[in-house]
Parts: sequence; C-alpha cells; structure tokens
Amino acid sequence: MRASDTSKPPYVARVEAIEAAGSRGTNVRVRVRWYYRPEESMGGRRPFHGAKEVFLSDHYDVQSADTIEGKCNVHSFRSYTKLDSVNAEDFFCRFEYKSATGSFVPDRIAVFCKCEMPYNPDDLMIQCEECSDWFHPSCIGMTIKDAKKLEHFFCQSCTAENGKMAENSHEATAQSEEKVESKRRRR
Repeated sequence: MRASDTSKPPYVARVEAIEAAGSRGTNVRVRVRWYYRPEESMGGRRPFHGAKEVFLSDHYDVQSADTIEGKCNVHSFRSYTKLDSVNAEDFFCRFEYKSATGSFVPDRIAVFCKCEMPYNPDDLMIQCEECSDWFHPSCIGMTIKDAKKLEHFFCQSCTAENGKMAENSHEATAQSEEKVESKRRRR
C-alpha cells in the first residue's frame, strides 16, 4: 500500500475485507491487517532480520482501495528459505508483533553459530558434518569465498574431539557449491 511519504517504501498489509459504500459502490474501502518492517517496531532492525522480513501485527485499519499499489507475497519463513529466487514482491514473516507492547510471538527462536544469533536467510551459513551445527563463515575466521570452496567442514569442537581436519578444496566445484547452498536452504 502506498506510503504517505513517497520517500519510504510501500507498506505491506493483508487485506481482511473489502467494503463498498456510497451509491453504486463508488467508495471502495479495504480492512487491512498491517505488517511492520523491523525498523518500524520497538527495538528496530537487528542483525538477524532479513532484508525482506516483515512482522504480522495486531494493528488493523480501514483504508481507501486507491492506496493499493499492487500485490505481494508474504511467505512463511520455511517456504521463503526454499524459494529458488526471491522477487521484489516476496517477503517473509516468522513473528507476530504486538504493536501496543512491542512484544513478539514467538518470543524466542532457535539460535545458531558461535554468535548465538537467529538465522538470517540473507547470510550464508555452513554446517558441520559431524554435529550438524550451523556457522557464519566470518564467525569461524573464514571468508564467504573460502566457505564456498569447502568440500567438507568440521567445526572446531568436532575437530578437537575427533581429530578430524577441515578439508579445504582450493577449487570450488559445482558439486561443493551446490552442497553448501542446499545445506543453507535445508534448515
């Protein structure tokens, strides 16, 4: 939906009902439930929020149908991470947001990596083949380019426990890049 300030991105809302008023239904209004972007919520945007993340709020409103700019798709977090490609009209939602209190449902989600942050689908993560934990390359002293070259990865804990060494292929093969990418999406 069109923002009143044209320098801001359009608002995202779920149409709950369509009402026609006036003679011959000339005044069409829509009842909407607003999605908030992280920066519009109490606490603001956090590092784990994806660029296309929105929160379904408890904020309802009635707007003129003329403010509708177009259709977008708000996916569940799981289905968003499985998309082959993300288009401009694709968003995802993993939280409901209580606008009066600034609280979220659920109020806790799984965390990963040494940094103990929730998963951000915009960031590459690699999975240890031994313990199945996920890690950001930067948190384990690796570049994204180097992470994509890995054929096998064992985290520091598993390497110390089992004496395994992380194997690094100096040339990324199509198979190893696909493996890292498919692991990232599988979560």
